[in-house]
Amino acid sequence: MIAHRMFVLVVLLPALLVSGYYYGIASDQYESEADFVIRSSDNAGASAGGLGAMLGMAGGITSSQSEAMGVSDYLKSHEVVDILRKRLGLVERFRRPEIDVISKLHPANPSPEKLEKYYNGKVKVEFDRDTGISRLRVRSFRPEDSYAIIRSLLTLGEQQVNQLNQRTYRDAVSSARAQLAEAETGVATIQNRITGFRQTRQDIDPAGTGAAQIQMVSTMTASLSAARAQLSAMRSMISTTSPQYQAMAQRVSSLERELALQSGKLTGGNSTIASSLGSYEDLKVRQDFAAKRYEAAAANLEKAREQASRQQLYLVRIVEPNRPVKSEYPERGRIVLTVILGLLIAYGIGWLLAAGVREHVA
Repeated sequence: MIAHRMFVLVVLLPALLVSGYYYGIASDQYESEADFVIRSSDNAGASAGGLGAMLGMAGGITSSQSEAMGVSDYLKSHEVVDILRKRLGLVERFRRPEIDVISKLHPANPSPEKLEKYYNGKVKVEFDRDTGISRLRVRSFRPEDSYAIIRSLLTLGEQQVNQLNQRTYRDAVSSARAQLAEAETGVATIQNRITGFRQTRQDIDPAGTGAAQIQMVSTMTASLSAARAQLSAMRSMISTTSPQYQAMAQRVSSLERELALQSGKLTGGNSTIASSLGSYEDLKVRQDFAAKRYEAAAANLEKAREQASRQQLYLVRIVEPNRPVKSEYPERGRIVLTVILGLLIAYGIGWLLAAGVREHVA
C-alpha cells in the first residue's frame, strides 16, 4: 500500500501535472529558420588548391570565420535586443494574450538584462566551422512574429557586416591617405619656394638665364680673341699712334671690360648667376623628390584601396527565412516521456534504497 502511494506521489502525480501543463496549458510555439554565410570578395586563396585549403584549416580560424562568429555574437547581444525592442515591439511580441503564464515574458516592462535573457532563450545562432554556415533560429508564439524577428535579425546582421567593412576600409586606407596628404603638402611647399625664388630674383627661368649668360661670355671671349689678334697684326704694319690702331686698341679695352663685367655676373659673388643657379637647382632637386614621393604615395593609396576592396565581407543568405505554419514546439510527447522515464528511474532508485535499508534493519 505504501509502495502504491509512493508511486502515485513520485511518478503518477508529477507525470499528470506535466502532461496537463504541456497538453492543456502550454502555448504553441512557431520556429522560423534561416542559413547564411560570411564570405570575402578576395578569392585569391581559392587558387591555391587543396593544399592551400588544408593549410588554411590547419592555421586555425580564418578571417571570414572570425567575422561570422562575431556576427553570431552580435545577433544575441544586448544592442540587438534594444534595437528590436524599439523597432519591432519585442516585449509586446513575447507578451501576446494567448501565451500561457509560465511561458510569457514577465514583467510588462522588463529590465534590459531580463529581456536579453528571455530573448536568448528564443533565438539561437549556430556556427558550423566545417562548412562556415551560420544557422539562425527564432521561436515565438505566432508565425508572423517569428518571421518578422528573423528577417529583422538578418537585416541587422547585414548592417553589422557593412559597418565592419567600412571600419576595415577606413583603417586600411587612412594611413595611405595621410601619407598622400603629407606628400601633397611637400609638393605645394616646394612649389611656393620656387615661386618666391623667381619673384625675389625677378627671373622666371634661372637655368635659361644662366645658359644665355654663358653663351654671351663665350661669344665675347671669341670676339676679344679676334680683336687682340687683329690688334697684334696691325702693330707690325702701322704705327701705334695711328687712328686705326688706337680705335682697335679701344675696342679691345672695351671688350676686356665688358667681358670682366659679364664674367663677374657669372661667378663674382653671392648674387651672381652661379649662386642663383645653384640655389635654383637645389630647389628643383627637392621638387623632383617631392613629385616622386607624391607619385609613390598616390600609388600606395590606390594599392591600399584595392587590397581593402578585396577584403570586403558579405553576408550571403543560403536559405531564406521560412514563414512557419505548424507549431513544432514545445515537443510535448518527448518532454512528457522524458519526465516519466526520469520519474520512474528516480522511483526505482528510491525503492531499491528503501529495500536495502529495510533488509539491513531486519
